[in-house]
Amino acid sequence: MSAPWTEWDHIVKIDPDKSLVDGESYEDVCRTGTDAIEVGGTTGMTEEKMQAVVEACSEHDVPLYIEPGVDATVVHTDSLDGYLIPIVFNAGDVSWMTGAHKEWVRIDDGIDWARTNTEAYIVLNPDSSVATYTQANCDLDAEDVAAYATIAERMFGQEIVYVEYSGTFGDPEIVAAAGDALDEATLFYGGGIHDYDSAHEMGERADTVVVGDLVHDEGVDAVRETVRGATDAS
Repeated sequence: MSAPWTEWDHIVKIDPDKSLVDGESYEDVCRTGTDAIEVGGTTGMTEEKMQAVVEACSEHDVPLYIEPGVDATVVHTDSLDGYLIPIVFNAGDVSWMTGAHKEWVRIDDGIDWARTNTEAYIVLNPDSSVATYTQANCDLDAEDVAAYATIAERMFGQEIVYVEYSGTFGDPEIVAAAGDALDEATLFYGGGIHDYDSAHEMGERADTVVVGDLVHDEGVDAVRETVRGATDAS
């Protein structure tokens, strides 16, 4: 049986530390046509904020995952489909390969390993919060990124490789190189997706397009356009 993300064209990532557009609800977000919801952020996470978003989204029939951020804040509930745990392959701080994960396991005895999976991140926007926190080496060309994608899949057995430009639209050639390097792993792309065309362009190069800031900044109508773009590209 294949993993659920092999069928996803589009994900909405909701940051519990950010609000939605005035007048919009998590129900509206879940009804955009996206294939899955990820809940997580880099900063400002608390269990209460996470719980509120998870509870609101769990009332709707969309796959729901938590992606723990810097402080590994999670909630445990049967309404979740699972947990997607970032491992930053180009991190300068090795904590983001194993150290932060070790600490989460040490303090959390409720981890459901049957629903826990990892994402091999390649962080490429040097100005992003995630690059700062992980001390990521973002000075990478297409060959470098393809090599990271290859070792993530071939050496570390990663089923998801995530090229993350976090807030800025990435280099399509670099994303394509990552995709070409992979055999069976699913390629996620996130960063700067803001309309039909940007979603379509990256959807032609990655398996799954991830939209984050857009849902908080522009709202569900804009998200629906990206769903159409990613779906049409698949």
